[in-house]
Amino acid sequence: MRVLFSGRRSVASSTDRSRITPRDLYYEAIAGILQRPARSILTVLGTVLGVGAFISVLGLTSTAASQIDDHFNGLTATEVNVEDTGGKDSSRVPLAFPPDADDRIRRLNGVVGAGVYWRVRLGPDEPVQAAPLGLANGADAQTQVVAASSGVLAAANSHFTEGRSFDRFHDAYRQQVAVIGRATAARMGIRTLRTTPAIFIGDTPFTVIGILEDVDRKPDLLMSVIVPRSTAERIWGPPSDTRAQMLISTQLGAATQVAGQAAVALRPEHPDYFNAVPPPDPRSLRAAVGNDLSQLFLVLAAVCLVIGAVGIANTTLVAVMERTSEIGLRRALGARGLHITLQFLGESAALGLIGGLAGTSIGSLVVVSVAVARQWTPVLDPTMLMSAPALGLVTGLLAGLYPAWRASRIPPVEALRR
Repeated sequence: MRVLFSGRRSVASSTDRSRITPRDLYYEAIAGILQRPARSILTVLGTVLGVGAFISVLGLTSTAASQIDDHFNGLTATEVNVEDTGGKDSSRVPLAFPPDADDRIRRLNGVVGAGVYWRVRLGPDEPVQAAPLGLANGADAQTQVVAASSGVLAAANSHFTEGRSFDRFHDAYRQQVAVIGRATAARMGIRTLRTTPAIFIGDTPFTVIGILEDVDRKPDLLMSVIVPRSTAERIWGPPSDTRAQMLISTQLGAATQVAGQAAVALRPEHPDYFNAVPPPDPRSLRAAVGNDLSQLFLVLAAVCLVIGAVGIANTTLVAVMERTSEIGLRRALGARGLHITLQFLGESAALGLIGGLAGTSIGSLVVVSVAVARQWTPVLDPTMLMSAPALGLVTGLLAGLYPAWRASRIPPVEALRR
């Protein structure tokens, strides 16, 4: 057995004091780990999982947060919603948007498209179906009817499977035409527009001129029957149970300015009739999403680290019990209690450091793999990568405190007897 505790030539002299160098601790820790490799591997798994989860959570949170900015820049940051409140005159002004509201807003700098819409309130005898009332089944009570000006579908950036949207002509002449979503068309048995199909709202026919495939904004439009605003006003009157709204699509960077000008552009004499809602600040949403993800998954990482610490502590404690005779021999050769403590702390710290390095590598690989699979740009903080192995080292040190202290308290004579 190699004696790592060296003093002067006579270790039996009471005046000699043994010492242990950092190099001795290093070799002793490596020897202790390699002596039982399978147990050492199983011991560090908890630390690997904890540190790996730590790196993965923070890396994926940062990566997702950067994608939120891109999403906002591409879509939400260019959307303004204007609510018709009616102000103090809401009871006698059911519809504050003027007939030419779309044109008024489109004159503002930075506006790409704009349109007014509201949900039509239908009576119990006005179901949406593919045949006149009483002549066929197939009434669709779940489908809502939305009155919309021609600018709404343009502002929503609609994509059509077949046909097209209604336009200013249909608005001006109050045409009984409709645009429906693909799912609604399938429920009503409409497969193509070549036969000029019609749907009935109660007994009122509407020619279907477009089938929506998708929209970038207002996805509820896909489940609705959309008719021109002027036609809806002629048949059902102005909005009753819900107030009208306006959807505005802007160029990037113009949303806040447009939101501040919209009310005056719509009704210069009564800007208080409207409430323009600009897009939220992407920085606040990014911070909120990042905090939620971090709080949720860092708890998981903490649990894994605790499990890893318990595993290291348990293994180190078992090693102390198995190596009682070795501890007694070292004490008899001059090793002090502090040296025994440092010996086992070195082993547990080495296990924690190995787990930290492996967890950092695995966590980084997870972040990069997810980012590549989703075509994102991976974001990894160098400070985080440097601190993660240290986290594993600290976990190992804390886990080895009690076993190391217990090893130092074993009396040499009793240890030799075993």
